[in-house]
This record gives sequence, structure tokens and C-alpha cells, in this order.
Amino acid sequence: MEKTKELSTKVITGKVRFSYLHVFEPTSINDQEGSQKKYSVSLVIQKSDKVTLKAINDAITIAKEQGKSKKWGGKIPAKLKMPLRDGDEERPEDEVYKNAFFVNASSPTKPTLVDRDMNLITDPADLYSGCYGRASISFFAFNKAGNLGIACGLNHLQKMQDGEALGGRTSVDEDFTPIEGDDDDLM
Repeated sequence: MEKTKELSTKVITGKVRFSYLHVFEPTSINDQEGSQKKYSVSLVIQKSDKVTLKAINDAITIAKEQGKSKKWGGKIPAKLKMPLRDGDEERPEDEVYKNAFFVNASSPTKPTLVDRDMNLITDPADLYSGCYGRASISFFAFNKAGNLGIACGLNHLQKMQDGEALGGRTSVDEDFTPIEGDDDDLM
């Protein structure tokens, strides 16, 4: 008898932009006392990336079906919090999210971070908000304190290329110049 393959809610994205990247140290989204710290990233997906968007929508559909029996008492609720959001509607003032969808992915365990050649990335200067890459993510149903929906878990990230850093942070070269003279001249 042949085993039927369980439908997967895992997606490997195409090229996306990493924003609000917190993957070297876990953080608490709300900074509330007792709130669980997680690793997280906002994945900015261009609306033209039909392959990634279809894969995400298919995974969300499977997660809804799984949630029907496991989390929601046999039916899919009419009102669900959904993970795929429209940047033009929710962040119209932010150029990064223009003509893009986004998904916020998180995990209580540290994701594996690799470069193009599959070398581990350990330096936060090498992987930052604004660079581009692929993500391994998984979708799942939740029912927590009356909130019902589909969430996105973060598995792994692969950096593909650098991009303009997000968040307004400047580089050290923009802030400082070499210091001329000896220490007595610096008073």
C-alpha cells in the first residue's frame, strides 16, 4: 500500500527583500514583560513574483484545511488573521513596500543563515535589513486567546545579494573621517 504524501505548508521563496530583520538575537515584538522573544523577519515580495505568491497562497490554503480539524473545531472561521499582506494598502508611505506584498515570519529557534555558497553567516554586518535573499518558511493555523488565523514560521534564510540598508542607519564612513594630529590636539 502506497503512502500518500501529506500536503506541505512549507515554501521556499524566490528573491525577496529582508526588512525588520532580527535573526541573530531573538527580540520581543512588543517589548512586554513576559512576552516570548523570537527571531523574525518581514519578507517583502514583489507583486510580479507570481511563483512565490502562488506557493504562499497554496500553503495558506493547506494550513486552513489543517486548522479546520486541529484548531477550529471542524470549520474554517469567517474572520481569520492572514499572513500575506498588501504593502500598498498597509504601508503606503514606505517605498520598500510599494508594489509588494509582505509576510512576517518568526520562530522561537534561531534560523540557519547562509550565503549564496551555503556558507554559514555569523556576522550581523553580512545579513541586514535591506539585503535580498530567499527564505524557507512554513504556514500554520493558530487559535490563541480568541485570535484565529494563519501564521508564518521562519525556518532558514539564504542571502543572495546586498541592498541599501533599511532603517536609516548610516555607515561608519558616512559619520567619521580619519583623525589627524596627535592626542594633545584633540582637546
